[in-house]
Amino acid sequence: MMLLLLPLLCILFIPFSSSAQLCHPDDVSALLAFKNSFSNPNSLPSWDPQFHCCNWYGVQCNEATNVVIGLDIASVDLKGTIPPSISKLKNLSSLSLYKIPNLVGKIPPQIGQLPLLVYLLISSTNISGPVPHFLAHLNNLAILDLSSNRLSGSIPPSLTTLPSTFYIDLSRNHLTGPIPDLFSHYPKDAGFPVLKLSHNMLSGKLPPSFANVNFNQVDVSSNSLSGDASAFFGKRATSTLVISRNKFEFDFSKVRFTEELTVLDISHNKIYGSIPPQITKAVRLQSLNVSYNRLCGKIPTGWKLREGSESLDKTSFIHNKCLCGIPLDPCK
Repeated sequence: MMLLLLPLLCILFIPFSSSAQLCHPDDVSALLAFKNSFSNPNSLPSWDPQFHCCNWYGVQCNEATNVVIGLDIASVDLKGTIPPSISKLKNLSSLSLYKIPNLVGKIPPQIGQLPLLVYLLISSTNISGPVPHFLAHLNNLAILDLSSNRLSGSIPPSLTTLPSTFYIDLSRNHLTGPIPDLFSHYPKDAGFPVLKLSHNMLSGKLPPSFANVNFNQVDVSSNSLSGDASAFFGKRATSTLVISRNKFEFDFSKVRFTEELTVLDISHNKIYGSIPPQITKAVRLQSLNVSYNRLCGKIPTGWKLREGSESLDKTSFIHNKCLCGIPLDPCK
């Protein structure tokens, strides 16, 4: 009997490693420093060193190595600033801080020391200060979303050097000045960029380089931008184009449309000319607003919208200089 029990006794007395030891000690240390930097660290109760850090809320790990590669924290009442200890998560490829209203202060330069970062989202917080120039050090960054914060100042020209970034959202901040040559270093064969800069205080003309960018989505609405925005039109990949509530002034009759366009809003500008008949070729169009401009002439007919033309009511065309025809009054 004793001989049979010996293997079992040996197993029982083998020291077991706690599940927490599966995490890299440097990652555990960095995460705890991140947590304890806030005035209310108990808002992250699952971040307990007794447990495997890969099971902590918002922490993503590489399945093979258990190193921390992602941090996704949303709707948590953390109070304080983004701590410098974030730079110690050297393998971080994704960082998302969303809907944290008591997150304040500036974006720390240590974020520029995360060379593997591909996805950076800091949105719906009270982060303030400038859009950091050191973000240009993130050569692998594909998605940059700093929307709905309190960022101010101009968009740093250094962002134009980002080689991999195809998605930029800086909307709903307090940014001023002109738009730099964003996406000027983005390879043309690498996909279709997205640009969202709405609800800021940006001014000036669009960079000429935008004529060479095949955007998928553009929203620069609710700024003080001026000049010619026709460079956004006629791109084969563009599905959403919103340039409303600016001071754009160009001849609308000269722009062209593609089938891929689903949303077009040019309202509240100084755009003149007529609506080109070629707009009816945008068969995927689901939302159209050309109101509050200086357009004239007959509204095109023969729409072949795949979603139906019910959405093209008077509100899509009202308050122009002399537009006429269905759904407005007949032309004289």
